[in-house]
Amino acid sequence: MEREIDKNAVVLKDEESVGTVQIADDVVAMIASLAATEIEGVSAMAGNISNELMSKVGVKKLTKGVKVDVLNNNVKVDLAVTMEYGYNIPATCQKVQEKVKSAIENMTGLSCSDVNIRIAGVNMKKDK
Repeated sequence: MEREIDKNAVVLKDEESVGTVQIADDVVAMIASLAATEIEGVSAMAGNISNELMSKVGVKKLTKGVKVDVLNNNVKVDLAVTMEYGYNIPATCQKVQEKVKSAIENMTGLSCSDVNIRIAGVNMKKDK
């Protein structure tokens, strides 16, 4: 299988198939964003909206706080996240890195070499 870039999308070519599959970079960014917010301790993507409102908005809103670089068969992801207060930042970030890497590789077939995380803020619970 050969992979190459085509205008913010990766094109998967297989000589035995009847066509090609294109995966837009925004799709890879959305996968990364959703995987990251599934981890307990991650409040939201920085600049993103809460999970309750996700279904009511477009795809562009879901990819805020995520930068994806796809080169050949390699994906590099930069995430800006807001953490919940009281969670261990290094342990939570390691879980996010593992979850995002796994989700991208399983869903797209691309390899993910880097998942870089920037903590953009800490969300204080309102009941405290």
